[in-house]
Amino acid sequence: MSSPRILIVDDEADLRELLEITLLKMGLDVDSADCLTQARAYLAEQDYDLVLTDMRLPDGLGIELVREVSADNRTTPIAVITAFGSAENAVAALKAGAFDYLSKPVRVEQLRQMVQSALRIDKRSASVTPAAPSLRLIGESAAMRDLRAQIVRLARSMAPIAITGESGSGKELAARDMHSQSARADKPFVAVNCGAIPEALMEAEFFGYRKGAFTGASDDREGFFQAANGGTLLLDEVADLPLAMQVKLLRAIQERRVRKIGATVEEPVDVRLISATHQNLAEWVEQGKFRQDLYYRLNVIELRLPPLRERLDDIGLLSQAILARLGAPGDPAVLSAAALDALRQYGFPGNVRELENILERAMAFADGGVIEVADLALKSGPVAASDIQVPASVPAPDTPAPAPAEASLPNSLPDHMDEVEREVIRRALAKTNFNRTQAAELLGVSFRQLRYRMQRLGINEPD
Repeated sequence: MSSPRILIVDDEADLRELLEITLLKMGLDVDSADCLTQARAYLAEQDYDLVLTDMRLPDGLGIELVREVSADNRTTPIAVITAFGSAENAVAALKAGAFDYLSKPVRVEQLRQMVQSALRIDKRSASVTPAAPSLRLIGESAAMRDLRAQIVRLARSMAPIAITGESGSGKELAARDMHSQSARADKPFVAVNCGAIPEALMEAEFFGYRKGAFTGASDDREGFFQAANGGTLLLDEVADLPLAMQVKLLRAIQERRVRKIGATVEEPVDVRLISATHQNLAEWVEQGKFRQDLYYRLNVIELRLPPLRERLDDIGLLSQAILARLGAPGDPAVLSAAALDALRQYGFPGNVRELENILERAMAFADGGVIEVADLALKSGPVAASDIQVPASVPAPDTPAPAPAEASLPNSLPDHMDEVEREVIRRALAKTNFNRTQAAELLGVSFRQLRYRMQRLGINEPD
């Protein structure tokens, strides 16, 4: 079996020789070109497992080669070498379809990591059949088909991806799909909720620490970057990172090295970064809440997830999958036609997460496994006490006579307020046939709040 073949395109003889020697020591076959014309001739003759090109060449720019390879629908990963500090060139190359980039001066260790990642991609591409990939994101709407196609395409790149979308729209699922379709699928996927980590612990959680680095550090500990080494690191709700941590994260991304707290040397990490947020990071940059340089590092390619209200045709398929997962094996609950229509007319401010919550609650009230509209208890906004109509089967309270001009004051305001609240709750319970979940929805309170008030006010279910 022949060794993988790499094409190096660089007009600097010294750097070209360094790259050749490093790759030959890795057991790879190497071809070299000093200009775009020669590189195009090589590419016309045979396929390569990786193309490594400088950005500035005597007869053009390396990004032209990137665009040509991408336009030809080749599966060849292509990486670029950029001058030190040229972040704009690196971002432009990644957006054009480059697999990865190296900054001058090229570090041999970083070169080896990048080549190994590229060869994993090429090997995976050869073993994967052209059948449609199995992804976690469900839906057959045009928006979802386009989204899945983008995920499969972006999975081949090392470019940082910024996933945007409303809460509950499936940002973490999209990140997991991207990881599972990449050459890193057999490596760790680490998801980090940036808003759930106390600021004082962030550096230790992200980069790890050495034994004795601070009080309580009884052992060495790996951070998120080390745990995700070789795989994918998802920074969920990245907008919640404090500015001080943003500086340290930017260095780790640029250098691809991290230093544990208490350590004297940095260690290399090979991590594909995906960030996610429901905030508008561009506005946060303008307001000074998020660093502009970190924004451009993370937001190389943006992947937008559509809210559920933009793909209402998927509600039936989503509901079916959710009910099959939540229900008893072989006997899932089903939606009535009216209930499905009601869901399709609902706005879903909480997106797919809210849909799952609605269906899980409805299953508890469904009669015979069939979910009706009333079981869904869809929110229509808090209902005022005056809007609640009591059914004829339940005796309505006596209507008080109009108060005189000089109405007498209650002897006890707390007792009076309790009586008013008791009456409103009784009306809501009567309207819903004592369904406490639906009554809570009518009154705009949570189920727990309603249950507490009923216990405090002595309201019991009738026999």
